[in-house]
Amino acid sequence: MSSSSAAAGTSPIADAAPLSLCAREPFVPADRLVAEMVPPPRFDSARFATYIPDPNQPSQTEAVGVLEAFAAGLGGAHAAGTAKRGFLGLGKGRAKTPAGPRGVYLDGGYGVGKTHLLASLWHATPAEPALKAFGTFVELTNLVGALGFQQTVRTLSGHRLLCIDEFELDDPGDTVLVSTLLGKLVDAGVALAATSNTLPGKLGEGRFASVDFLREIQGLSAHFRSLRIDGEDYRHRGLPEAPAPFSDEQVTKAAYATPGASLDDFPHLLAHLAKVHPSRYGALTDDLKAVCLTDVQPIPDQSTALRLVVLADRLYDREVPVLASGLPFDRLFSEEMLNGGYRKKYFRAISRLTALARDAKGLVETA
Repeated sequence: MSSSSAAAGTSPIADAAPLSLCAREPFVPADRLVAEMVPPPRFDSARFATYIPDPNQPSQTEAVGVLEAFAAGLGGAHAAGTAKRGFLGLGKGRAKTPAGPRGVYLDGGYGVGKTHLLASLWHATPAEPALKAFGTFVELTNLVGALGFQQTVRTLSGHRLLCIDEFELDDPGDTVLVSTLLGKLVDAGVALAATSNTLPGKLGEGRFASVDFLREIQGLSAHFRSLRIDGEDYRHRGLPEAPAPFSDEQVTKAAYATPGASLDDFPHLLAHLAKVHPSRYGALTDDLKAVCLTDVQPIPDQSTALRLVVLADRLYDREVPVLASGLPFDRLFSEEMLNGGYRKKYFRAISRLTALARDAKGLVETA
């Protein structure tokens, strides 16, 4: 914890000191990884009806119609007939997977609402929640690591739908692993939906990635229909610029005045993230009402930057405001990082942290 927060420990602002992310080392059992494969809290209420298409981008309205029809088509019996869900065996004598696409791929830049549409598809699919799974690519690979490949196949094979957000195209090993898994699930009759990150060094990176995605999943490409979604980042559509950082004193005071807030020195938090597996970053933020950070500085290296991207995603998913002093969030990553192979991730992190910083402005006003 920073010297500012330490000094504030004697402040009369509140009886109890804020929480600290650096003091948390959560353990996440495998069954929690499975149970939490649902849309994140930010998208609990996401529905096709609440998606607001940009009137200047007809592809957004078209995508809603296609996805509504796709969801309605998943209302019948499981495509593989007698599939069993959970940790049971795959069964015998099941029907072959129907011909034609059993998946949709949402292709577009960050901030056009792909995750909202993916979560809407999950909610609209007429099946009980235990028969639908939703998670990021990283969460899916973590599940394989926790359960093993064959057990993951058995666990997910009885599902009606698997939604994968932010399919990672920049890790060849994990791409092959997940593509093989998806092949098994398609054979078992599971419908698929995905969004992806773009491969490093490709023209149009940060925009469209369908060619990369369909090539990387190779034999599965025939099972996907690609939906291109044009548009600008909605988080900046008609919104004011990101708020300027506050002072250490303001951030510390707000942390003490906000029940359930955490308070950490930013460099110390970055060091702590290296000790916690990214699969646990969601649990790291359990029950937090706000994250307060002092002394935000430039990210020193790419490994640290990628860990921060995951934390930003989890905070954004859970709608946890982020109040900070020091450097503005749009200056976290170096020019080299923003021009490199992972730049789409970094721009997404900036966009999401900026949105959470806007959400946190009220904490200072009420402190």
